[in-house]
Amino acid sequence: MRVTGPAVPRAAEILSPDALAFLADLHHHFAPRRAELLAERQERRRRIANGEHPDFLAETAHIRADRTWRVAPAAPGLVDRRVEITGPTDKKMTINALNSGAKVWLADLEDANTPHLHNVVDGQVNLRDAIRREIDFTTAEGRRYELGPETATIVVRPRGWHLLEKHVRVDGEPMVGALVDFGLYLFHNAHELLARGTGPYFYLPKLENHHEARLWHDVFARAEELLGLGHGTIRATVLIETVTAAFEMEEILYELRDYSAGLNAGRWDYIFSIVKNFRASGKAFVLPDRAAVTMTVPFMRAYTELLVRTCHKRGAHAIGGMSAFIPARDEARNREVEAIVRQDKQREADDGFDGSWVAHPGMVGYVKEVFDGVLGPRPNQVWRTREDVHVTAADLLDVASAGGRVTAAGLRTNVAVAVRYLEAWLGGRGAVAIFGLMEDAATAEISRSQVWQWIHNATVLDDGRTVTVELVGEILDDERAALTREAADDPARQARITAAAELFAEVALGESYPTFLTVPAYACRVE
Repeated sequence: MRVTGPAVPRAAEILSPDALAFLADLHHHFAPRRAELLAERQERRRRIANGEHPDFLAETAHIRADRTWRVAPAAPGLVDRRVEITGPTDKKMTINALNSGAKVWLADLEDANTPHLHNVVDGQVNLRDAIRREIDFTTAEGRRYELGPETATIVVRPRGWHLLEKHVRVDGEPMVGALVDFGLYLFHNAHELLARGTGPYFYLPKLENHHEARLWHDVFARAEELLGLGHGTIRATVLIETVTAAFEMEEILYELRDYSAGLNAGRWDYIFSIVKNFRASGKAFVLPDRAAVTMTVPFMRAYTELLVRTCHKRGAHAIGGMSAFIPARDEARNREVEAIVRQDKQREADDGFDGSWVAHPGMVGYVKEVFDGVLGPRPNQVWRTREDVHVTAADLLDVASAGGRVTAAGLRTNVAVAVRYLEAWLGGRGAVAIFGLMEDAATAEISRSQVWQWIHNATVLDDGRTVTVELVGEILDDERAALTREAADDPARQARITAAAELFAEVALGESYPTFLTVPAYACRVE
């Protein structure tokens, strides 16, 4: 094995010889199957582009029909999940999230994280120290942060199957990023977590079918064997954030049933998946402005209600998605944001979700109030099996039900958000507040994918103009110039702005469509 890249504090501790040997074993066992599954993704997208739409699988109908199987009982720390906070694993966020009053912290090594080597190692250091209550932080102004007496349960989200870790190589090959994130956390913390009364818990992102869930099952079983952990020690919540996975929710739970902690409605990546898979399927699949695709449009309602019914049918938790709003400094706007978020979470609680996500500690209190009002003293509502829900394939694919318009303002917002986010990502920040919303890789993916789709469908804006490469290029020039003026005294940021604009042109204006913007973004980073 070989580790490259800049020097990072405590890297020798995290990337120790024993830890690297553990990673190498996982890579040798599972990288080939992962590569096969990624090839199957491409073939599936080709079939969808040729008009073969997803459907519930005939070959697994017996799994859906068998009402006797259940997932494993909820593990310690995962029984009550009424509020979960998400965020990257820098030291300040680690402490604030654990102290936030949320039941769970999703420690995000994926969409809210730029996988520069510093972030990869530093995140593992902070998780290791937090579990052992050895973490604290003092700002330059002298403000001190340290853990309180009660902290949230940690659930780590590793990178998706599609990403590699270029700084850790096995036999000359870059390692699978997911295995690096998962393996380092498990190796360093599994036994310590168990000694402290919880366990090693994970969120699994970007799965597209039950075969990919089966691969995670095999990874878990192998890792438990190598580390001397009992079968089922690891628990995982799967994010249903691709349209193909929405048709295989029960099969995904079945594959992971000894390890399953439930499903999550990953709403932003789900919208991105709709655009990505049907980007060339004609105007019936063209979505309106991103802001108009709310959780109340029919095809999104179908997806979330099916998720709740599926989970509760199998004794699993159903966790709601994240509202991208964050608290505002203006008090009037802050009240407006709170009202919007409360309404969103009330819908989820009433629909049967057992908890939901927030992106900021300032939202934990009132989202908890919403779920308290529905759950009362009960830790969850898994008992609500939602037998009234009946969702068809046509319901899940009724994208036209979103209605709405594509506007000139929406187009400009998509360009501005994507470029600003990419500039931040290249600078090492994977979650950033832009225009009053918390943007991460998933929301940036929607923005650039919609632009690509609108161009290739000759979409007409509300002002009568047609979306073309030339029109978007003019908007891109405007946004780049505005950002450059903001960074007049910061040459390093100016260089990132130039790179971000070029990267946006590559992933949104090109004839071909890169399946993930983070792949070329990762490649253009020089360390």
